[in-house]
Amino acid sequence: MRKLAIVILNFNGKSHLETFLPSVIDHSDDHPVIVVDNASTDASIDWLSLHFPQVECIKLSRNWGFAQGYNEGLSQLNGQYEHYLLLNSDVKVSPNYLKPMLERLENPKIGAVQPKILSYHQPAYFEHAGACGGFLDRNGFPFCRGRIFTECEEDRGQYNEPMPVFWGSGACLMIKSTLFHQLGGFDPSFFAHMEEIDLCWRLQHAGYEIWVTPESQVFHVGGGTLSYDSPKKTFLNFRNNLLFFQVGKAHGCLYLALFRLIQQRKKPAGEPVKGRYSGNVVLDFYWKKKKHYSDLQL
Repeated sequence: MRKLAIVILNFNGKSHLETFLPSVIDHSDDHPVIVVDNASTDASIDWLSLHFPQVECIKLSRNWGFAQGYNEGLSQLNGQYEHYLLLNSDVKVSPNYLKPMLERLENPKIGAVQPKILSYHQPAYFEHAGACGGFLDRNGFPFCRGRIFTECEEDRGQYNEPMPVFWGSGACLMIKSTLFHQLGGFDPSFFAHMEEIDLCWRLQHAGYEIWVTPESQVFHVGGGTLSYDSPKKTFLNFRNNLLFFQVGKAHGCLYLALFRLIQQRKKPAGEPVKGRYSGNVVLDFYWKKKKHYSDLQL
C-alpha cells in the first residue's frame, strides 16, 4: 500500500488545471496525482494527457457531482493508498504543504486534517471555504476560524495553533482511506456543498478527530469567486444582492436537511464531538456584531 494519493475532481476545469496543476505536481513529493473526471466536455482530459501524461485519469461516465464523483473515483483506488488528499482543482499549493498533514495523521485518533486555507486573490486573508478549520453552532450553522458568514479575517497568525475542529474543508482535505470507505464516503444526496461537514460529523461519531494544521497552507480561488473585470465595488454589489436574494430559499433547504441529518447523526455514548459551539452564531454575528472567531466564547 502506498502512502498518499492526491486526488483532484474535475468537471470542465481545463482553465483551473492549466493554472494550478503545475504547483501540485511541483510540490507533490513524488506522491501520485490522480484526476477523477466527471465526464467533462471542455477538452480538459485531452489537455491533461498532452501536458501531464504522468497524471492518472479516472474517467467517469457522467457528471456525478462532487460527493458521488469522489465516491465513484475513489472506489477504484480502494486498498491502494493509506491516505487520500481530496484537492479542489482551483487550489494553489505551497512547498512542503503535505508533510504537516501527513505527520498529523500519524496519530491514530485523527481521521482527517485540513491546512490553513487562504484566498488566492487576497493571500493575506482567509478563504471562505474552510479558512482555518470549521465549526458548527447549536442550530447547525457552519462557520470557520477566520471566517463567519461573509466576513473573512486577515491572517495575522492569530490562528496558527493546530487544534481539533468539527469539520475540515473539502477544498483540501486529507483523510485516512480506510475510514473514507468504511463510512461510505460522502453522502451522495448532497451532490455538492456541505458534504464534507457531514462526513466529518460521521468521522467523529466513529471515534476520530478532525484537525486543522496551519503549518500547511494553500490558496483557494473558491466557487464564489468570479473573475470580474470591474472593481471591488461592483463585486460587492453583485455579492450582496445575490446573497439576500438567495438566503430565504437556502434557509428552508437547510432546515429540512438539518432535521434529517440530526436524526441520522445522533450523538452516541462516549466522548462528545469537538468543534461544536453552544451559542447561536447568527445572533452573535448580526445582532451582537461578533464578526470574528476570536470574538466568540467557544
